[in-house]
Amino acid sequence: MSLDATDLEHLRRAVELARRALEHGDEPFGSVLVSGEGVVLFEDHNHVVALEATQHPEFAIARWAGANLTADERAAATVYTSGEHCPMCAAAHGWVGLGRIAYAASSAQLTAWHSSWGVPPSPVAPLPIREIVPGVLVDGPAPELEDEVRELHRRFAHGHP
Repeated sequence: MSLDATDLEHLRRAVELARRALEHGDEPFGSVLVSGEGVVLFEDHNHVVALEATQHPEFAIARWAGANLTADERAAATVYTSGEHCPMCAAAHGWVGLGRIAYAASSAQLTAWHSSWGVPPSPVAPLPIREIVPGVLVDGPAPELEDEVRELHRRFAHGHP
């Protein structure tokens, strides 16, 4: 499956949430949970600076979905995110049985950008989602949003919210 116009609409919202995180001084990541019927159920952005390092929006979505949706509803849902899930978030996604993931920028892209800006590597290996949750349907990146996402991360890396 590839990204369609509806996917891009939800990914643009995830990028908007990432921008909001940056405006609050946080790493620019945002995510949206959409039901199988196309209803936005939950959205969030990073809170790692304000709270602590595990406060990723994808992790918040997994916790919320596990507490509020049936197994079938979780499996039918799609998580849209500005950046590919980290291993922690991918594992949470898999443990609660969420469905498809669509992302705007990949972990490989983010790693390359950070390297080019002299940002130290993450303490966690930037593994692709499929290495953590082999059975999940994953689509991304979205070339249409690459420049915008890269600019958000560049601003964070250089301390310019």
